[in-house]
Amino acid sequence: MPEIKYGNKTIEYTILEKEGLRSHYITVEKGTGVTLKGEAIPIEKSDKLIAKKAKWIIDKLELVKSIGEDKIVTGSRIQYLGRKYYVEIFINEDIENIEINFTESKFKVLTPKRLNSQSNLIEAFETFFTQKAEEKIKPRLKKWSKKTGLNYKKVQFKQLEKQWGNCTPNNSITINIESIKLPYSLIDYLLVHELVHTKIKNHSKEFWAELSKHIPNWRELNDRMYGMRL
Repeated sequence: MPEIKYGNKTIEYTILEKEGLRSHYITVEKGTGVTLKGEAIPIEKSDKLIAKKAKWIIDKLELVKSIGEDKIVTGSRIQYLGRKYYVEIFINEDIENIEINFTESKFKVLTPKRLNSQSNLIEAFETFFTQKAEEKIKPRLKKWSKKTGLNYKKVQFKQLEKQWGNCTPNNSITINIESIKLPYSLIDYLLVHELVHTKIKNHSKEFWAELSKHIPNWRELNDRMYGMRL
């Protein structure tokens, strides 16, 4: 695996050859790490491309690491709306199911002892985040649809393996429930991005021109989102 040095850090990366791409792209994904995609080039040139984006790559490695879930125990921290919050778990035999309360500073989790397992806790948080996505993101999508004049058929929230969201040919939008862990600035960018796809189904120049009408700083936000596939 090729690697480069950046200060006191080492960036390892893999090369995925894809013919026909106009330029090379770098992705940073949890589990697979850093990947350089594009036509075959000498290793010296690929090293230069990685070095040029080294700071960005390191930032993204930290960000995708924070998005992913670690073991859920008292003292761990879970990402929500762009910040990490402390988790505190209490055993309570007076309840039937796991209850999660967010107090603006931490997650308070109540669980009967029989349900105090990682699989049950992860499922409970998935349910919690799905509910919060419906509660907080759905109204923002409606607001942006009205503001941009871009209409969608329906929206749903679910786990997506490799995408933050997608828009079908009939303009139904799916948003990854993991997006509730992002700051609102990136959530809004994601929503408008998918709304623009109701009008333009590809990432052509016309797409980015339409996006810039509604999100003038889309390049900055796209740089922050790009490579953060889950």
